[in-house]
Amino acid sequence: MNSIKKAILLAVIVLTHLCFGQDADNLMLYRKDFKSISGTNTVSVTSYEKGGVHYVYAGGIGDVDVYRIDKEGILTPISKHELYKQKGPARGMVADNINGTDFLFVANKYGNVIETFKILDNGSLERVALVEDTDETHLAVAITLQVIHMKSDSYLFVGGLEDTPGLSSFKIEDDGKLTHVQSMKDDDTIFTDGIIGMYVHNIKGKTYLYTGGFQDNGISSFRVYNNGTFKNINNIGDNTTNRYLTGTYPVTGAKLGDNYYVVVGHRHHKYYKRNGFIKRPNFVYHGDAVTVFKVDNKGALVEHTILKDDETTRLQGQTRIEMVSNNGEEAVFAVGTRDDASIQLCKLDKAGNLTPINYLETGFSIYYGLKSHSIGEDNFLIAGSFRSDLRKVVSYKVSPKIDRTGQELKHIVHLKYKEDAPKEKVEEAVQAFVDLKNKIPAIAKFEWGVNDSTEGHDKGLTHSFVITFKDEHAREQYLFHEAHIALINNYAPFFADAVVMDYWTEK
Repeated sequence: MNSIKKAILLAVIVLTHLCFGQDADNLMLYRKDFKSISGTNTVSVTSYEKGGVHYVYAGGIGDVDVYRIDKEGILTPISKHELYKQKGPARGMVADNINGTDFLFVANKYGNVIETFKILDNGSLERVALVEDTDETHLAVAITLQVIHMKSDSYLFVGGLEDTPGLSSFKIEDDGKLTHVQSMKDDDTIFTDGIIGMYVHNIKGKTYLYTGGFQDNGISSFRVYNNGTFKNINNIGDNTTNRYLTGTYPVTGAKLGDNYYVVVGHRHHKYYKRNGFIKRPNFVYHGDAVTVFKVDNKGALVEHTILKDDETTRLQGQTRIEMVSNNGEEAVFAVGTRDDASIQLCKLDKAGNLTPINYLETGFSIYYGLKSHSIGEDNFLIAGSFRSDLRKVVSYKVSPKIDRTGQELKHIVHLKYKEDAPKEKVEEAVQAFVDLKNKIPAIAKFEWGVNDSTEGHDKGLTHSFVITFKDEHAREQYLFHEAHIALINNYAPFFADAVVMDYWTEK
């Protein structure tokens, strides 16, 4: 009987792993919802679960917006909160529990402070502390935050882009206040000039922190001690052959089996104008790629594998990499890109090989705002854009790809204009809609007309527009295109009602 049970258990384990692999290789992103934000843009996004309720925090210039997200991925606005001096953007944001109290820590990029907000029972925020920049703490132009829990205390590590860059550690007090522990100034050895990504591994009771240097083009490893102090272990810089670290940007990682990996992306300096922002303008571009490092038993980084960008992937201008899932054998990551305006899904196996799965062209550039979040067994991604015309936060569900071979997508809009809308404004609005077909390449076919039905079931709707897309990418590109957003912003005040429906049909 024991041998039979063991055989059955082994079969279940094997089947589980096979199913995960098959699902992972076929995963895709599907947009579930989007909501407006109160600020100028959505630069960063984070999420948190409190009391069984799931929340999303979208940070931009001047404030932070709070939403509830349900198991279907639907976002419900809750509140908004002003940042210190109405500055920002809220670039680095991380939520965590410190000795029984839930906090949101915010790096106010141009306010030159780190703000601590208490997360209230309904998910909204109450500022309880802030720490300002000094010559020793490297908080000016703060971008990235990382909470590290040690045996007795928790610490907040801070990195950014200031003129005198470095890495700083603060003890997090029970009331959310921050007490400075240590700062390490950047030099020619370590890569802490422009820390935009950080990640932590705990290996055999020891804690290690990994930082990416955007300006000095490399990645560093540090040992973190129980009192919050830290020391440098090793550093790996960019080259022009097999390393892709110019403009090192997102940093994340995973433990698979007995192996520890650090996954690093970059937004190459070629994507910026050489007008003084880039400190080392004499770079050489040799492509885009995501780099995988293996961690040795001393916490040091070791070059391992790379995933190069090609015509089948969307990896140009990587600004955020989020781990979607990890079953211990393989992990799924989402790579947000500014220049490809996409989210690329990838799979990392136990041997440290990173392979592409599928991607979604989002229709907007992701600057830093991308966060993975799980509700039960479902995995979601929440995204935003720095575009000031868009002003949205968007949710996606990660699920098996639907086969759309031989199909095309119809997008139908029925409109009713207000009775007191000036005739010339209605005509302008109609023409603006018609002009979209010449402004948005994603539109495969466009037709429209004025209602001619005499059945009496039109609900007062007068104009119909039918747009054809060839795939999901085209719909996203249309929905978030500058011309479509401008149409909504300019003429929505003249709409009395609208009905929008999409459906797939055979070509």
